[in-house]
Amino acid sequence: METLLGIIENNFVLLQSAGIIGGFLFTGWPLWIDARVRRVQNLLTITAHHQEIWSEVYKNPELKRIIDPKADLENRPISISERLFTRSLFLHLSAAYHASKTGMFSEPDGLQRDIRNFLRLPIPKQAWNQSKGNHNREFASFIGKQTE
Repeated sequence: METLLGIIENNFVLLQSAGIIGGFLFTGWPLWIDARVRRVQNLLTITAHHQEIWSEVYKNPELKRIIDPKADLENRPISISERLFTRSLFLHLSAAYHASKTGMFSEPDGLQRDIRNFLRLPIPKQAWNQSKGNHNREFASFIGKQTE
């Protein structure tokens, strides 16, 4: 009789433990899925903002000089429009960098290469050198590594 009570008691504890573990799985699975969905949504949002910023280059012909690898800054310094554009882009990159570091989205393949190529252009390079002190050290260090 005592053995039967022991078995029943052990099975009850086992069943209770299985219920608790099942509850955690039942709760955890949707949270895990939701986190993945949020990361994709964040990536889509950042991509949309990126496209919105770059659409200004197509709307405003003066901004096309930003991507000119032969832009002559001695004879024609960076304009206010170019400075504002690069400032917007650096703020966007900073936000994306920090979101990526906190796991809010996965960094797209080739992002660092794109940043490196962009910062080799005369206007972005000079604009970054003039504004890097306005950014947090961690982001400035990240961008600095892209310009080496």
